[in-house]
Amino acid sequence: MSDSGNQTGPDQVNYAMISKKRKYALLIEAHAQDLYKYALWLCKDKVMAEDVMQEAFLRAWKSLDSLREAKAAKGWLFTIFRREHARQFERKQFQYRDVESMDTLADAQIGYDDSPQAFALRNALRRLPAEYREPLELQVLGGFSCEEIASLLDISTSAVMTRLFRARKKMRHYLGVEAAPELGLVKK
Repeated sequence: MSDSGNQTGPDQVNYAMISKKRKYALLIEAHAQDLYKYALWLCKDKVMAEDVMQEAFLRAWKSLDSLREAKAAKGWLFTIFRREHARQFERKQFQYRDVESMDTLADAQIGYDDSPQAFALRNALRRLPAEYREPLELQVLGGFSCEEIASLLDISTSAVMTRLFRARKKMRHYLGVEAAPELGLVKK
């Protein structure tokens, strides 16, 4: 018997025995699509999203030995991506362009919904303060639970739930809608 702090289940033993190349391949295969959706949403530019993802994947490769449990891989990878995205703003001086033309270009490149409802939703989301927008994006686009978001943002689970509640409330206000049973939105 081992003490409770050092228990290893079959998943952990098997994960520890897999080669580094195989772990990396499994990590990328399992989470690349979710990370790419999140990257496109966060970066608002396909090329930048791909660049940041490449840098995040490189950092993930370099620090793969620090990942001990397979079930923590998604949060670990998203954290690396968020940090790399922040580094991009520290390093680069971006050329500013007209936001309208960027939205049109992004729509054409990645197939965004160009309906008036989708446009209003994107605009309302942009108006949210970052402290509310980020947990909402992580939940909706990343599929993270409140506990996972709390870990990623280094805040308590109750703070995440509060921020999500306030984000949805502000979104309803910005959109002029009330809560609906399925999607949470119905015109007033």
